[in-house]
Amino acid sequence: MPFKLGTKTIQLDTPFTHNDIQYPANWIRLASEEDKSAIGMTWEGDAVRYDDRFYWDGNINNPKALEDKLEVDQDGNPMYVKVLGTVDGKPAMVDSTERLVTKGLKSNFISQVKTTAGTILAKTDWMVIRKAERNVDIPTAVATYRASVVTKATELEASITAVTTVEQLIALDLSFPN
Repeated sequence: MPFKLGTKTIQLDTPFTHNDIQYPANWIRLASEEDKSAIGMTWEGDAVRYDDRFYWDGNINNPKALEDKLEVDQDGNPMYVKVLGTVDGKPAMVDSTERLVTKGLKSNFISQVKTTAGTILAKTDWMVIRKAERNVDIPTAVATYRASVVTKATELEASITAVTTVEQLIALDLSFPN
């Protein structure tokens, strides 16, 4: 909670000196608005914090990557997923053949859509198994609902894939039918 005194930022519960007068740490809490104004102290409102799902440190000027990124080391060489192996007959972490990838927002959101759809469908999966094993019909309402969930998941994945900006991703309605 920053207060400003000229160009100096004064944090709450911090002692400060102004015009050769020392103020105790609790002065800002105890002082009236008139007292603060009398010495030229102003409130500098908290910066707006944006959604951490989309921005690093809630900073709108620092969006997370939409696309997956193949990682490279400082020399530009490809990086690989580490696995437990042996070096000189001793256990050690060694490179696998799988490239190291940092997942982007699109991949993470598509994964979440798949998880949500799977969770919704899991409630009635037993009816599908019953149909396959014993040929007991799935109620029409359940079959229709399952189809709508699958259709919605497919639509959402396509919508996520199509976005080109973080703002477009934020604007998507990622809800499923009830």
